Amino acid sequence: MLAVQPRRLLSRPKSLLLFAIFSATLYWILLHGPATPHTTRWSDGSAGPVQAPLKENTEAQQAPLPANEPNGGGQDQQAEVQEKTEEEKQKEAEEQREENLREEFDREYDALAQEPGADALFGQTLNTLDPAKKRSLTIEEHLKPSSRKTYFSDHQPYVYDPYPKYNEKTWLAERADYVPCEGPDGLPEADVMVFKGQPKDFPEPGFGSYDVLGMDGNLCYERETRLGIYGYQADNDTSNPSVDWDQVHWGELQEKCAQKNKARYNMQGHSNPYLTTVYSRHNSSAPGTNGDTESELAQSEPLYHNDLKKGSPSLRRKRGLPAQPKSGKSKPLAGSEARTALLLRTYTGKEYSENDKQVIRSLITELSLRTGGLYQVYLFVHVKDTAYAIWDDEETYQYVLQRSVPPEFRDIAVLWNDEATQTMYPKIDPKKATVHVSQWLSVQKFAQEFPEFDFIWNWEIDARVTGHNYDFVEKLATFAKRQPRRGLWERNERYYIPSFHGDYDSQFRKQVERVSGKDTIWGPPKLPFVNPIGPKPPVAKPEDDNYKWGVGEEADLITVAPIFNPINSSWISGNELWGFNDSTHETLDLPRRATIVTHSRVSKRLLDIMHVENLRGNHISSEMVTQTVALLHGLKAVYVPMPVFFDRPWKGEDLAKWFNGGLKGESGGIGSAMGWGREARYRGSTWYYRANPPQRLYLNFMGWEDTNVGGKDWEETHGRPCLPPMLLHPVKDIEPTEPGYKSESNLPYS
Repeated sequence: MLAVQPRRLLSRPKSLLLFAIFSATLYWILLHGPATPHTTRWSDGSAGPVQAPLKENTEAQQAPLPANEPNGGGQDQQAEVQEKTEEEKQKEAEEQREENLREEFDREYDALAQEPGADALFGQTLNTLDPAKKRSLTIEEHLKPSSRKTYFSDHQPYVYDPYPKYNEKTWLAERADYVPCEGPDGLPEADVMVFKGQPKDFPEPGFGSYDVLGMDGNLCYERETRLGIYGYQADNDTSNPSVDWDQVHWGELQEKCAQKNKARYNMQGHSNPYLTTVYSRHNSSAPGTNGDTESELAQSEPLYHNDLKKGSPSLRRKRGLPAQPKSGKSKPLAGSEARTALLLRTYTGKEYSENDKQVIRSLITELSLRTGGLYQVYLFVHVKDTAYAIWDDEETYQYVLQRSVPPEFRDIAVLWNDEATQTMYPKIDPKKATVHVSQWLSVQKFAQEFPEFDFIWNWEIDARVTGHNYDFVEKLATFAKRQPRRGLWERNERYYIPSFHGDYDSQFRKQVERVSGKDTIWGPPKLPFVNPIGPKPPVAKPEDDNYKWGVGEEADLITVAPIFNPINSSWISGNELWGFNDSTHETLDLPRRATIVTHSRVSKRLLDIMHVENLRGNHISSEMVTQTVALLHGLKAVYVPMPVFFDRPWKGEDLAKWFNGGLKGESGGIGSAMGWGREARYRGSTWYYRANPPQRLYLNFMGWEDTNVGGKDWEETHGRPCLPPMLLHPVKDIEPTEPGYKSESNLPYS
């Protein structure tokens, strides 16, 4: 039987004419479509709207006449040329405006180089230490004069002990006994030593504050008293190390320590509750699907069962890490202390310097061994070469491990690759499920397989804490815990500049509320395809809350830089999101937030719901996902204003102009310093992925020359550098330098 042949559209003259008219009309529409974007606004159920991104104007336009209709075709072509010319002029004007701003910033930056206080960040030493300089509190109870003197300074060193008063009555009232742990030599770990005061000319932080964090900033750390107990030796010291580090097994030491203190913790953890409670199996907002209605979202059928994870290889191995515990109760045991894993992000092919090793030892000792297992440190190793079948063959896994990780750290190493995360999330485009776009997928996988940890620090290998690791991270967490939710998202958006904003809890808080007005976030936005897991606001309006809601609540997200609105900011990654849509909402309409540099602490709760959203096919790039999911689900996110210093003596109002340049004094939105072509403003700061001072400061700190400061001869004249507690980034390849060396970043400014 012959099949019926389809009619051929182009077989008749009439069809050809219709096709030509249609093509001409379509071409005219494409050329004349509106080029001016607009901003839509979403109602989030609060007093104010939430901005959505720039999009093409989709309002109905008057249908154009076909090209063969008499209505002045020549005039249309002339209008077309004129319209394109105006668009080009507008673009050129904007580019010129941005260039003028860059030149203005450069002029101010260069002019400040001639002012008193320029480069005062560098070359500050123990020779100019002022023990009586009360720039910040000195917590005397943490300091005990050391019986040991130093050969390089006449100043009195102090033993620094910032830990709680373990096993005292107040401690035992809420916790089980603390059991001390052994170090690599079988003895309790020694204490770090520090000097009181700061060099008299050391500048004040431009952003952030020690006082606000309750952190002792009136201390100065020097390399030998800071890192000597972790293997640091002077360049001319040829004596044998006191510890054979290659024979140390840090993973075993940490596990024994945690087991000694297991009465304090829920060592089993709890499985991800949101796999079965938040969404139905059929609900998805991945591309090509429509989100279900609210009634469908409430169905009891689980979205995914645990057995669906079997296709993804396990991160846990038999080489020293314990088997995954069976899930315990759905909530941590009453009265138990929350544990934190610190994932030190590294990669195959990295060469570990002696300083890298000393820093890793200090993190393990100060965070894990000294606290009785409150923290546990892992080397989170990205296997870059996908040719290694690390999941199929134990011998291959061990080969990569031994080639990539120093012996002492092999039993704290967790290898992973993009294959593991891509298998875990089948609804995400594999090209988007790589470490460059999706750094958090591997952390989410870790959280699913290591449920005993309530929090996870995503820790950059090229970051350095000059102060005490435990004191620094605990002060960040304590600040975040005491923050009220009222006005929190608005405070998060701004760099806190003490010289400009005044007191954080009074002047700054009120100023932010005044400029924000009704445009404030109070609870999650109302979106039909998101079922928030966070708590609901206790009152309808934020002004009805007396800064009580959220106080004492652990933060689900802690960042050390502002959580800004990327919409209209010109930030290059602001539109890197997929899914999070339905038939009435486009993906790019999604309210969102971001933070530059992913160095942050995240709760298991947030990682669990991020995992579920990814299983649904919803996906956001690395520097935007934790912040945005916290926003969408009503979770507590806090930017902690840690001290950040500058190499120029900026006035507070000028820092506000250049770094909080938004329409209401926020760091995001229009005019953001994170935007394309503006990031060079950060070149003189101590925290940004493209900053210059961190490398210089740390090389000098370690006794090596950089930019005419530091080195043996220089120190014989000026003394040893010392620094207050700071978090520096980036700090890379810390090795002795040659005379005349000057560090410079090879990363281009956007």
